[in-house]
Amino acid sequence: MRILHVLDHSLPLQSGYVFRTLGILANQRARGWETHHMTTPKQTTPYRPIEAVDGWKFYRTPPIAEWPERWPVIREIAQMRATTHRLAEVAAEVRPDVIHAHSPVLNAVPAVTVGRWLRIPVVYEVRAFWEDAGVSHGTTTEWGLRYRMTRALETYALRRAGAVTTICEGLRRDILGRGIAPAKVTVIPNAVDISAFSASGAPDQELARELGLDGKTVLGFVGSFYRYEGLHVLLDALPSIVEAQPDVRLLLVGGGDEDAELRRQAASLGMSDHVIFTGRVHHSEVVRYYDLIDVLVYPRVNIRLTDLVTPLKPLEAMAQDKIIVASDVGGHHELITDGETGNLFRADDAGSLTKTVLGVLSAQERWPQQRAQGRRYVETERSWPAVVARYEDVYGSLPAR
Repeated sequence: MRILHVLDHSLPLQSGYVFRTLGILANQRARGWETHHMTTPKQTTPYRPIEAVDGWKFYRTPPIAEWPERWPVIREIAQMRATTHRLAEVAAEVRPDVIHAHSPVLNAVPAVTVGRWLRIPVVYEVRAFWEDAGVSHGTTTEWGLRYRMTRALETYALRRAGAVTTICEGLRRDILGRGIAPAKVTVIPNAVDISAFSASGAPDQELARELGLDGKTVLGFVGSFYRYEGLHVLLDALPSIVEAQPDVRLLLVGGGDEDAELRRQAASLGMSDHVIFTGRVHHSEVVRYYDLIDVLVYPRVNIRLTDLVTPLKPLEAMAQDKIIVASDVGGHHELITDGETGNLFRADDAGSLTKTVLGVLSAQERWPQQRAQGRRYVETERSWPAVVARYEDVYGSLPAR
């Protein structure tokens, strides 16, 4: 089986998108499948036609001209045209059995176009809907004109792909609501590499001292700082948490659009001495920071994106034997059983977050059982080998090349 994956971005960039991609690719190769990989003009590293990174070979698409970048819609059309042209070249060279296009729809439309030209079956993998991502980033409004145009483009691609996969039941329900046949849509959820996220080790005391966390109770978040992650809600709750437990510190590992605003918020709340911002940390070093954290907090706000899409980070936390506190958005409900594998609070409610965190901190005798249940869930249901095995039926359902 020879598969050509069409990706928004890849290594050397680091994101949840990249880590899911690597999990898929490594385990497809472990099954004996031949994988090839192409990125779109949105790959922001310096352009090279072919680039090798950490043992992976990526075909790159040239960046689009400078002037279309300034104009919404024109920019996206230019990106799809460039992707289509490059994909036709790569597919002619690689001669894949399947073109596997991953979100966003800017990858799917070129894939179904080239697939039709070259008579290659196409799988479209929906990790999130582009229109909802636009709302979360502030580039469009829900059900506005641009939103509806983008939604129509998604539906166009879904109907023309030979098969559709998606990462969770929330997205599957939305896809079926667009008139896509249930037999065409398969859920292939997020998973983790159990060997990379072994049970939590002893804290690195030198790193703890360096960060001022020695002897402290540490709440933490590891990931990207986007508004929808709800870190502003966590900061709003922090003064009340610290008032009840003065030894609490908050460790924020990562970076992103909200970084500067979160630092200002911490200062305005008088919490600068209680919040540690590490900046971005290489994925190979993340485990050292996980080991410092007693309770991981995922306070996603309640919007359509977070209600539909399951995140990857809580699974990594369970694999690390960590205690989890998370908002009760739909994406978290698919991963976390309240009181068993984690602890849920009302989304967008700092008071509910405070109450839940303090309740968890006061009931540490329950932690060993909850850690074991979370780890067991990941090992049995969310490991990459088990999840990637589902692609065999998906690819097998497609017509021959």
